[in-house]
Amino acid sequence: METLYFGGPILTMENRGAAQAVLVRSGQIVRVGDLQPLREACPGARMADLKGRTMLPAFLDAHSHLSAAANAFLQAPLAEAVNFDEIADALRRFAGTLPQGAWVIGSGYDQNQLQEKAHPPRALLDEAAPGHPVVIQHKSGHMGVFSTAAMAQLGIGEATPDVPGGRIERENGVPTGYMEEAAFVHWQGKVPMPDLNALMEAYERAQRQYASYGITTVQEGMMPRQLFPIYRKLTAENRLWLDVTAYPPPEDYDAAAEAFAPARTDYAQHLHLGGVKIFLDGSPQGRTAWMRQPYLQGGCGYPTMTDQQVAQAVRFAQSRHIPILAHCNGDAAAAQFLAALRANPGGCTPVMIHAQLLGADQLDEAAQLGVLVSFFAAHVYYWGDTHLKNFGPERARRISPAASALARGVRFTFHQDTPVVAPDMLETVWCAVNRVTRSGVVLEEKIGVWPALEAVTINAAYQYGEQAHKGSIAPGKRADFAILDGNPLATAPMDLRRLRVLATICQDRCIYRR
Repeated sequence: METLYFGGPILTMENRGAAQAVLVRSGQIVRVGDLQPLREACPGARMADLKGRTMLPAFLDAHSHLSAAANAFLQAPLAEAVNFDEIADALRRFAGTLPQGAWVIGSGYDQNQLQEKAHPPRALLDEAAPGHPVVIQHKSGHMGVFSTAAMAQLGIGEATPDVPGGRIERENGVPTGYMEEAAFVHWQGKVPMPDLNALMEAYERAQRQYASYGITTVQEGMMPRQLFPIYRKLTAENRLWLDVTAYPPPEDYDAAAEAFAPARTDYAQHLHLGGVKIFLDGSPQGRTAWMRQPYLQGGCGYPTMTDQQVAQAVRFAQSRHIPILAHCNGDAAAAQFLAALRANPGGCTPVMIHAQLLGADQLDEAAQLGVLVSFFAAHVYYWGDTHLKNFGPERARRISPAASALARGVRFTFHQDTPVVAPDMLETVWCAVNRVTRSGVVLEEKIGVWPALEAVTINAAYQYGEQAHKGSIAPGKRADFAILDGNPLATAPMDLRRLRVLATICQDRCIYRR
């Protein structure tokens, strides 16, 4: 079956080029060029008139967490709460839909946006959902609060040991319920999984959400062995219809490679094992990101891994010849990762995730070491004002330094870290081009529309090692397209976030229509 797409701007992303028409056969692009020769070459093709709309290659999600995005549909939404009372109301309403004694899980609160400028206390959770164990997760995913009933059910008490790379807050030696980083992740992992059938439907909803933003390749940014049974069911029942690239931690990679053997080298039932993932620090908005210089409030955050552990993870990736993704928000964490790569050169593809406070000196080293950097550019809008308070203008103005990376020839991508924020690639393009905070402060490091689009298309394909098949509109590549209601190159910079995806095409099949 052949399809000829024409009738609107077609941004191929091949050398920042454009075309009049694209000919597709059996889900693959076969020719790109002027309309008339292609029309004459394929008189029997199905005509797909864009009617003035703009076609781009489909977006690739350079970093997010599909399972967390799915689970978010089964949790009390707290992102819109502006104070403790609204958090309590949301938890109370959600608890009312559950049987007595069931776990109440809330997600998305941000103490920086709350009137109280603090994490909700355990007592608030106790009062909001009596008779239920409750846990709420910060919007960043790096911290949260457990209720009294939740701690009792999990066995958290005065004798509970600390978790390396994390913090359990205590008063007079007794846990308060608030935890950070590895400690929160550890105990959150003990919370019972939701009903499996409901979870399968949540994965379906999450995939529909990604597709609605023009995305056809999704990331499972951390796939520990606890997720293996879920992915076995997803793949066995053919429930994945977007491509999902998963990154287990090094200690679970070999088990994943055995459990999902066909996914080691390519997609199998839409699942691919892309490499390994490590966390080197926390979040800057939570002041747990590890910094070379202190926050204005004091403290430098802290690491979650030792130098020896990071070096060991790098050597593991080298031994398997697989990419390694390293979560590095603070510049001290970035320094730790770069040092491990410098001491153990070659053998793997290194990707630095977030890189919020990456220094200019470190960008030079990243260029020398061949590190691909994936910036969370939307931080500029969502937490730029918080960074100004935490770091002062000199450091905050350079968060997610895409312009400096571009000047040094460092290949970079953008991501939304969903479910932290929605997987809206056009929003992240808007953030990178305008660099404006919620309060209207404009930060440095602006880039143009073309390089911003490359960061969510062809560069993201390079990050995955899939540039031969995805990321641009060229012969031999998959017919994966995003159809927009306007041309980003002809749109005023501040209006870029108003553009909408009208349709998402995957291998010449429409998987989403607005």
